[in-house]
Amino acid sequence: MNFNNTIELAQSLDQADELKSYREQFIFPQHNGKDTYYFTGNSLGLQPRKAQQYILEELEDWGKYGVEGHFLARRNWFGYHHFLTDKAAKIVGAKAAEVAVMNTLSVNLNLLMVSFYRPVTKRTKIIMEAAAFPSDHYAVQQQVRFHGLNPSEHIILLHPRDGEYCIRTEDILAQIEENKDGLALVMLGGVNYYTGQFFDLQTITEKVHQVGAIAGYDLAHAAGNIVLKLHDWNVDFACWCSYKYLNSGPGGVASIFVHEKHGNNPDLPRFAGWWGNEEKDRFLMKSEFIPATGASGWQQSNAQIFSMAAHLASLELFEAAGMDKLRHKSETLTGYLEQLIHYIPQIKIITPTAPNERGCQLSLIALDRPKDLFKFLQNHGIMTDWREPDVIRVAPVPMYNRFEDCWILAESIKEFYS
Repeated sequence: MNFNNTIELAQSLDQADELKSYREQFIFPQHNGKDTYYFTGNSLGLQPRKAQQYILEELEDWGKYGVEGHFLARRNWFGYHHFLTDKAAKIVGAKAAEVAVMNTLSVNLNLLMVSFYRPVTKRTKIIMEAAAFPSDHYAVQQQVRFHGLNPSEHIILLHPRDGEYCIRTEDILAQIEENKDGLALVMLGGVNYYTGQFFDLQTITEKVHQVGAIAGYDLAHAAGNIVLKLHDWNVDFACWCSYKYLNSGPGGVASIFVHEKHGNNPDLPRFAGWWGNEEKDRFLMKSEFIPATGASGWQQSNAQIFSMAAHLASLELFEAAGMDKLRHKSETLTGYLEQLIHYIPQIKIITPTAPNERGCQLSLIALDRPKDLFKFLQNHGIMTDWREPDVIRVAPVPMYNRFEDCWILAESIKEFYS
């Protein structure tokens, strides 16, 4: 689609947007008494207006019922995660039994690797991005050390080719093939946090399984951003947070996916917690752990009620809007912003151009005074995200960003360099 550079076009696109009403369901930070132009949903999503109501309802029920709220609250706490499971599963293309809403992201990644990284044979190696989010490196390195192995020998890091920013799919597949005899696990971020590149998870998973290894993904920047089909792609496991595109608050409750081919295998090693025990027997207080079926068997502790209440407010919006419609708007909105920025000579976009290789994030390298540009935007009520050494990340989120927001961002960058 070829866009012209006028605010009138941006406003007409906003008028035609069938999802425009969802913007009103969120609370925007203020700048000089006006809503900010918020492009940091890839770091922390906005607050849904219903989040406060749902949290207050849980506080009311706590005060009213005390411990009996586990069974008498309007959304009983004993089964609270069930109010979320179906909605969360739809977002990642999974069966409900393959998803559990629980814990936080890094905790879940470590728990899943206990089950799926088993270097008890010659298969000991893990392939991951060299530029993965630091917490993924921490988890993978410590898991390798936990098994008495040296990370420098057993972790294979994927790098872009010289002069490039993103990793080519054929290079990932080549590394899998080259290390096929000793490969235990491929552990990638679904969308790279720095470049915004979306990896071809279906093709990568197929190759991983061809060589007899396990495919697992950190979907922190993919869930709620990309249309995912974890079950159909035969992904072994995945985990994601809820505070970015899923708009569920700082440190919000996270989720896991375990494919059904693994979820009902009680012999698969795992760290057990009492909320992961078979639900009907949980309060019999038996010492023997009998895992619940599916991903629920990886749960650890009681449901995080207040965090889950905020998550419920967001998941209801996703269910109503639908990921297919959100993704369609995302591709149009991001493409619009890309064209506007493309003609600014001081800006280089390092995110892939192809819509199927990215979500709604664009990573920008400002070739002249990058930190000053970031501060200039901030001082004009435009919230973007700075990543060292020179990248400004912007995310036009389809749930609440407008075409006019994108136009104003591009015009502000031009103003800075004029």
